[in-house]
Amino acid sequence: MNIEDLRMYCLLKKGVTESLPFSETALVFKVQNKMFALTDIDKFQFINLKCEPERAVELREKFNGIKPGYHMNKKHWISVYINTDVEDKLLIELLDESYDLVVKSLTKKLREEL
Repeated sequence: MNIEDLRMYCLLKKGVTESLPFSETALVFKVQNKMFALTDIDKFQFINLKCEPERAVELREKFNGIKPGYHMNKKHWISVYINTDVEDKLLIELLDESYDLVVKSLTKKLREEL
């Protein structure tokens, strides 16, 4: 997967916005102003995604390309490295799970607005 494919996939999701709030290269994807994905657009080496803690442990044990979230809460975030043993199909699945986790955490009002 390349950065443009990732961007297009994320932006097709309902209510998603992108921004560069931390630096000129740290691309953040949010739904209803809550972050679900973060990557560096210059060095597209990995993407940080929200993940259920138990699933994160399982994934890190199974895949070399999945690590604790870089500069994130290690319990709730994972870093998925590009061009490793993590296939694009799984990356898409993890992106969807991250988005869904954030949507589930929204207030009822924000979910209805979505």
